[in-house]
Amino acid sequence: MTKFEINSKIQELKSEYIRLQHDLEKLEFVQGNLSPLEKQITEIEEELKRLYKQLETV
Repeated sequence: MTKFEINSKIQELKSEYIRLQHDLEKLEFVQGNLSPLEKQITEIEEELKRLYKQLETV
């Protein structure tokens, strides 16, 4: 993956992360099931960590 591709993927994941956080806040307000969103957020955080490490080596 090129530096540009990695940065593009990072920006995409950041946008998704923000959207999921917003959805999570809504669910907290109505006392919905948070587990699936929390899992997705954790997966995005892990992917972002991996991409940032990969970006350092490119």
